[in-house]
Amino acid sequence: MPAELIFESRRIPGDELAARGARLAGGLADLGLREGDVVAVLLRNDPAYADIIQACRIGGFVYCPVNWHFAAAEIGFLLEDSGAKALIGHADLLAAATDAIPVGLPVLSLGPASDYESWLAAQPPYAGPLVSPRGHMAYTSGTTGRPKGVVRDAVPLAEVAAYQRRTMAVVEASFGIVPGVRALMPAPLYHSAPSLFAQMTLLAGELFVLMPRFREEELLALIERHRIETVYLVPVMYVRLLKLPLELRSRYDLSSLRFVASTGAPCAPALKRAMIDWLGPIVNETYASSETGMITAITAREALERPGSSGRPFGEARIAILDDQGEALPAGEIGLIHVRQPAYPDFTYKNQPQARAKAERDGLITLGDMGYLDRDGYLYVCDRASDMVISGGVNIYPAEIEHALVRCEGVLDCAVFGIPDEEYGEQLLALVQPQPGHALGPAALAAALRGEIAGYKVPRRIEIVSALPRDDNGKIAKKKLREPYWAGSGRRI
Repeated sequence: MPAELIFESRRIPGDELAARGARLAGGLADLGLREGDVVAVLLRNDPAYADIIQACRIGGFVYCPVNWHFAAAEIGFLLEDSGAKALIGHADLLAAATDAIPVGLPVLSLGPASDYESWLAAQPPYAGPLVSPRGHMAYTSGTTGRPKGVVRDAVPLAEVAAYQRRTMAVVEASFGIVPGVRALMPAPLYHSAPSLFAQMTLLAGELFVLMPRFREEELLALIERHRIETVYLVPVMYVRLLKLPLELRSRYDLSSLRFVASTGAPCAPALKRAMIDWLGPIVNETYASSETGMITAITAREALERPGSSGRPFGEARIAILDDQGEALPAGEIGLIHVRQPAYPDFTYKNQPQARAKAERDGLITLGDMGYLDRDGYLYVCDRASDMVISGGVNIYPAEIEHALVRCEGVLDCAVFGIPDEEYGEQLLALVQPQPGHALGPAALAAALRGEIAGYKVPRRIEIVSALPRDDNGKIAKKKLREPYWAGSGRRI
């Protein structure tokens, strides 16, 4: 029986969620979807996500969450590349993306005047063959800026129970999810970690409270009202919570809370210490990725003893730090991080198997992150995959923004990278070199970018420069450009 779901004023018991999921699985099967087929999801946080999660477990479908902030062209690429056989979305989001939706793709629309609820009520429960349960297919841009769908292998039916036990051990260490848990999610479910958090809470928990969006005081009120035990937060949420007056924070009884989970963005040691001082030693962090899953975990007490560490591998996870020749490096030496978490089925990249092969060495996967292990096996991440920026817990790939910038009239060259930001962890800075004889303005460039990419990818700072430094092989020397901004920040990026 799934956990009970609360969303704003709506409360859906577990048996009703189970029935809704079975009907959605049956409806998708009637639309022609079969085991392994993809249903794309263009939704804000909504109870329909629970329907989709249950349907994919029952019918063996894969759901592909689409960031609803994406521009129409970005949505169109994901729909085509994923091979989606159906699309479920909010009516207004679907309307904005009309031109990107392939002709003939079955679309289920949610909204005040939509037909999703009446359609769902009319569907027979799934009556197809017993199949291996599936989850989400996340898209990650990796090192090139071109999105890649992470497709996990199906688990043989005979091995499903064993895999679930291993996965539950991982999510207990990383998310604090245990049987009967009461959990709260304020982050968007189109991200990988929140999606997994939702899947596992619905599978094993007693109560799952889903917020439409993160609101600081409302989150505290929900923890008190529903006696929440575990909550997922990212560092930008820490910042905003800590900005609330202490007197206001003290009004709420948070004594039920025993686990704060965080992934997706490294947390500055001072920020984590402030959260621990407020909530106690319940703030936990995990090093993870869409491809490899949860690899390390670090408790609050360990984080105070080893500031900046991402923790040690848990379960059967393995970590190796290798040099450019693939040789293992000793403790304390920085190299390329390679990992494996056997609790997850293996994966490939949708339509890009060569990218998966390129990332593997001796059975371990690298995403291009640089780091080192100390003598006790604690991981420290020093740099991130090929200049990737994490702003507010969201992965942003400068290459994609640079490709859009150089298409703008009058742009000769550009460099986009992350610089420190007190609230978001990082913000985007774009340095733009104009073509001779062209006058460029930051506001006009930002406006041009908004027509090509999602708004959150548009750099908050755009500066016009006369030239960009290059290294010996002709590439823009981003490390040199970044250094002045990160010097004295206390972090190594």
